[in-house]
Amino acid sequence: MESASETIKRIFGGKSNSVGSEMAEVSSRYEALDHVRFPKPAETRYIAVANQKGGVGKTTTAVNIAAALAYAHSKILVIDMDPQGNASTALGVKHNGGELSTYDVLEGRKGIAEVKQPSPAFKTLEVVPASIDLSGAELEVADMQNRNNLLKDALSDFIESSKTHYDYVIIDCPPSLGLLVINAMCAVNEVLIPIQAEYYALEGLGQLIQTIGLVQKHYNPSLLVSTMLVTMFDRRTLLSKEIYDKVREHYPHIVLETTIPRTVKISEAPSFAKSVIEYDPHGMGAVAYREAALEIARRSPAVLKTIQARKQRSN
Repeated sequence: MESASETIKRIFGGKSNSVGSEMAEVSSRYEALDHVRFPKPAETRYIAVANQKGGVGKTTTAVNIAAALAYAHSKILVIDMDPQGNASTALGVKHNGGELSTYDVLEGRKGIAEVKQPSPAFKTLEVVPASIDLSGAELEVADMQNRNNLLKDALSDFIESSKTHYDYVIIDCPPSLGLLVINAMCAVNEVLIPIQAEYYALEGLGQLIQTIGLVQKHYNPSLLVSTMLVTMFDRRTLLSKEIYDKVREHYPHIVLETTIPRTVKISEAPSFAKSVIEYDPHGMGAVAYREAALEIARRSPAVLKTIQARKQRSN
């Protein structure tokens, strides 16, 4: 019995520039992923997805990496720290104004255990949603003595008391460099930076790296930029390849080999309150995010070893 990719090749032919060839390639990659085991990390990985520039695929990446890992049976907690609540929308959880959210966690009124909601699409994924109420949190907590560690303290309390082991805690940061982002970076060990395949996206990268350096110096010395992911990649253009090569040249050990294509399905999925992993599982966007998640999973031993070394040096 022939595979789906073989059927597509037979129908459309094998020309390298044909639609059929592209469909066959994506189908083949999908089939390969279904036969791969995603390794689980030896301990929980805490990852903030951050980029102060909007429109680079930050929330899309946070949502779909989380969904891809959950699809592979890892236990995931997503914390939405963006007042826009787009990650909450894409993962299908309630986050209207007045709903319990990360705002209540930061203000100390509720714990994460009381606020988190199960994802309707993935049984191993839970979400701490954000609502527009969170937009006022930066001003309200600005004078608090422990204002940079509000999320860290709440997350530590939750993990210590939880009977569930989480393989990954993924925090979606707002597109800024304010107090909410600092809270996220103080609560994690790693930062994942999505970079759009355009030159403008590179301009803000240095500023983001500088901010992360300040957080490392003053608040969280073990913080590691563990991953960079090039998004909105168009392999038909020379520009996308040039951007990828330039990022790879400067950050050779942390840029993923996988790139995320610019596709309509990735953009459409949130309007249906879904990740692209659920919305279009066989499409090139979902396949690419699953491949990126696999790379992240496979890098766990090296990343955890580096974080442990940083912690030992800082003690």
